[in-house]
Amino acid sequence: MARYKRVLLKLSGESFSGGATFGINTATLTKIAKQIKKVMQMGVGVGVVVGGGNIWRGAEAEHKGMERVTADYAGMLATVLNALALQDALEKEGIDTRTQTAINIEQVAEPYIRRRAIRHLEKGRAVIFAAGTGNPYMTTDTAAALRAVEIGADVLLMTKNNVDGIYSADPHKNPRAKKLDKITHLEALNLRLQVMDATALSLCLENRLPIIVFDLQARESIERAASGEPIGSLVSSE
Repeated sequence: MARYKRVLLKLSGESFSGGATFGINTATLTKIAKQIKKVMQMGVGVGVVVGGGNIWRGAEAEHKGMERVTADYAGMLATVLNALALQDALEKEGIDTRTQTAINIEQVAEPYIRRRAIRHLEKGRAVIFAAGTGNPYMTTDTAAALRAVEIGADVLLMTKNNVDGIYSADPHKNPRAKKLDKITHLEALNLRLQVMDATALSLCLENRLPIIVFDLQARESIERAASGEPIGSLVSSE
């Protein structure tokens, strides 16, 4: 029994690479698509925001001398590649899927229109949101928070790679880091925890949107999160 009627799933670009440093791993993508299918079979509406870090790193490009705005737009195009790959994987699983982009690429995807996205969800389709917010200087975390609020999602499912929740410090660097099972948005902001960027977190705070942060690689992780099972860490207003 699903706890939520509609969720927004945030997938980082790294989650597409299957442990590699670059590219898209077909087996990993199929695994993600199968989980999304099971969530939708529970009657849950699913929107997905994808990152592009497995293809393009805007921060690295900027560091090497590229103009920030140009680097960010290139990153948006990388998310479109991931969105189309995920769309194909979902359709192979029999899931009717639509990709919407925040920048116009009408030959390959619909432009983002909020009311159309909601209608797709009402008709039982998965909707993938690509190209972030369509604005430079904004991360795909911010896009995930924004789209979640716009489509009326009950929760933002924030996947991580090989990190099973929120910690008081980086668990890969500090063995004494403590896992925080529950925390408020305000506490996460004040403690500067690496949940998501501050703009995205503030947007969730203002709209009282709960966030579940969990390890994508855990067994049936997306299904368990959508079902309301205890998994990862919960960020809420309470």
